Amino acid sequence: MNLKQLSEILGLSQTTVSRALNGYPEVNEDTRQRVQAAAAKHGYRPNSRAKGLATGRSMVIGHVIPSSSQHEMVNPIFGDFVAGAARKYSDHGYDMMFTNADDTSIEEAYRSLFQRGAVDGIVLQGPKVNEHRIEVLTRMGVPFIVHGRSTGVDVPYDWIDVNNKSSFLRATRFLIDLGHRRIALINGLEDMDFAQRRRDGYLGALQEAGLSPDPELMRSAEMTEVYGHHETRDMLRLDDPPTAILTASMISAIGVRRALNEAGLKMGKDVSVIAHDDDLSYLKNGQDVPIFTATRSSVRRAGEMAAEMLIERIKSPEDPVKTRLLEAELVVGGSTGPAPNRF
Repeated sequence: MNLKQLSEILGLSQTTVSRALNGYPEVNEDTRQRVQAAAAKHGYRPNSRAKGLATGRSMVIGHVIPSSSQHEMVNPIFGDFVAGAARKYSDHGYDMMFTNADDTSIEEAYRSLFQRGAVDGIVLQGPKVNEHRIEVLTRMGVPFIVHGRSTGVDVPYDWIDVNNKSSFLRATRFLIDLGHRRIALINGLEDMDFAQRRRDGYLGALQEAGLSPDPELMRSAEMTEVYGHHETRDMLRLDDPPTAILTASMISAIGVRRALNEAGLKMGKDVSVIAHDDDLSYLKNGQDVPIFTATRSSVRRAGEMAAEMLIERIKSPEDPVKTRLLEAELVVGGSTGPAPNRF
C-alpha cells in the first residue's frame, strides 16, 4: 500500500496523513491515532528515501564503532541493545548504519557522516571514563545519545544508563548479609565507565560493613567466558580463597561456574555467585527458576528507549537535555547461599 491509497481509505489528504505519521505537532491527537491505526492495519510503512526527501533528513541513525572496541560487535549485550533500538528506528521510518573509525580519527568520522548527510543522529555506546567522543559531538552540535555515562565529562548531554553503582552495592550487601566476608569482584575493563561505577558500589558495601578490600580478589578485563574461568581458577588457589564472587557479566559468570565445577565445588553451597545478566534474549538465566542470582536489567529495553530519546532530539534539537537512570532488579537464584563454615 502506498501513501495515496492510505489517504483515500482515511478520507484525508496525503499531506495530513504524512504529517500524522511523522509526528508533526499541528496534527491533532485523534487524527494521529486514527492514521497510525489504519497504517498498522493495512501494513503501510513510509518509504524512508521519500520521507527523507520530504523532511530534508537522511532517515538514518549512525553507530560509530571505535577500533579499540570492535570486540563489542560480537557481544550479545551489544546485539540486544541494537535489536531494541532497530525496532524503534523502524517504527519511526529510520534505518540504521554502522561504521568503524580508528580512535585517532573519531572526530573526522563523525564530521564526515554529518557533512555528507549520511545520518541524522548518533548513538554512542561503551563510554569510557572522561569519554572524549561526548565533547566532540557536543562541539559539533549534532543530535546524539549515550548508552551509559562518563565520569569526568562536565558538558550536558542526553544519556540512558542502568544504575551500576547501586546495583553492585546492593548485590555486595546481599552477600554480606549471607555471612560472606571474602567476596571477589570479576569486573569489566575499568577504563569503561560502567565498570568503574560497579567497582565503586562493591567497595562502598565493603566499607559499610567494615571490610577491607583485598586486591587479590579484584580482577578487571574484557568480560569473556575464558576470563571468568581463569580468574576464578586462580583465586581458588589462594591461601584464603573467596566464598563469594560478584561478576559484571553473565558471560563471565558462565566461566566462573565452569571453574567451580572443575574444582569439585558446588555453586551456591561452597561458593556463591552473583552475575549482572542484562536480561539477554539469547543467553537466558534459566527458565522458571534463575540459575544465577543476578542484578537484572533489560539491555534490549534500554536500546528501545535510547532510540526514542534520540529521535525526539532529532525532531526537537532545542529541547532541554534528557536523561534516564534505570534501576536493576536483584533476582535471587540458585547460585547464592550462606557463607560456608571453613573452621
